[in-house]
This record gives sequence, C-alpha cells and structure tokens, in this order.
Amino acid sequence: MSIDRITRTVFVLALFLFATAPSALAGPYADALGKCMVGATTAAEKTTLVRWMFAMIALHPDVQTSSAITREQRIALSKQTAQLFQRLLTESCGKEAREAIRYEGVSTVESSFALLGQVAGRELLANPKVEEGLAEFIAPVNREKKWTKVYSRGN
Repeated sequence: MSIDRITRTVFVLALFLFATAPSALAGPYADALGKCMVGATTAAEKTTLVRWMFAMIALHPDVQTSSAITREQRIALSKQTAQLFQRLLTESCGKEAREAIRYEGVSTVESSFALLGQVAGRELLANPKVEEGLAEFIAPVNREKKWTKVYSRGN
C-alpha cells in the first residue's frame, strides 16, 4: 500500500470516526441488519444521508461559518433521512431489525446505521473531485521526513 493511499485512508477514517465506533461491537444480527440496509439503499439515498450528516456537523460553532446550509434545508434533509431510516427499519429490513433488536439490543440499530454511513461516505469520497481535494491534503506532507519513522521497523 502506497504512502499516498495510507494517508488518504487515515484521513477518511478520521472523517468517519464518529460513525465507525459503534460498528466495532456489532454482532451477527447487527451485521445482517447493516448489510440489509446498505443493500436496500439507493445511491441517491446514500447521498442524502451524507448530506444530512454534513448538515448536522455544520451546526457546530467551530465549523458553522464553513457551510451555507439553511435551517429549511437542514429540516428537509432531516425529514428525508428520517423517512429513509423508517423505511429501512420497518419495511426493507424489518425482519433483520426485529431480530437484531431482540437478540442484540437496541444499540444494534446504531451500529447498523453507522455501517450505512460508512458505505455512503466511501462512495462519495470515491468521486474524482473529492479525490482531487484529498490530493490537496496529501500534497504538503513531506513523506520522507514525516512518514519514515512510521514505516521503519526500528526505533
């Protein structure tokens, strides 16, 4: 794996850290629910989910000035995302949701949506324009100086 790819991977993982933590504890029923939700979600719905996540993050005062999302847009995204979640849990993946909650608890819903968020984010990050932006992040890194210690087997 190249250093550029590793740097990109680290960046992507950091970006979606909040979504990945619950999935690390997922059991087989949560995994089945997560896979069902990923398979039952269209590309457009995954985009809506990432847009909603972005809108929620944009509420934080430290990044609020970096986004022009209006309250009305945020409410519309929240409504669309809530409808998606409801459809997935009650229709498309209702059986898997009932089994996951019954055998592994309500937290399985959180880990399953985390998986869906991860997949949706990865799909958007694969866009060529986003990859160009990631290249801008990687460009100023002095690979030889900064990464040599990380990859050396010695001290």
